Amino acid sequence: MSVDSLYKEMGLVRIIEQSAERAVLEYLARPEQCHSGGVVQGGFVTGWIDAAMAHAAIAVCGEGVVPMTLELKVSFFAPARPGPIFAEGWAIKQGRRTAFYEGALKDAAGTLLAKATCTMTLVDRAKVEAASKAALGTAG
Repeated sequence: MSVDSLYKEMGLVRIIEQSAERAVLEYLARPEQCHSGGVVQGGFVTGWIDAAMAHAAIAVCGEGVVPMTLELKVSFFAPARPGPIFAEGWAIKQGRRTAFYEGALKDAAGTLLAKATCTMTLVDRAKVEAASKAALGTAG
């Protein structure tokens, strides 16, 4: 699955902002992403915030870095429901190889739905891509 396909499956509408201060992504939560009672499944909520934090890290570190999540903690405050959803990520502390980020998810009315903290390792993109090709047997 390509990155574009993954974003489509997750419901990405657009990247509103990607700067050294923060990244904001807009998603469209769909009914098929919900479980009982029309509530978006927590994995999507987590993925949306995780993606926003990764986009913020790429904005800080550049396209040559792949932020890989080491630890992720999500607190859910209110149910996410179908409709526009906004994920935001920002840096707390940035090192050469390890970084700490926070993120939040809000609905169109600005209601805070969830917050997250993340520890990530910053890996050279060329190394990640080479390892992926080797694992798939397509190195060359």
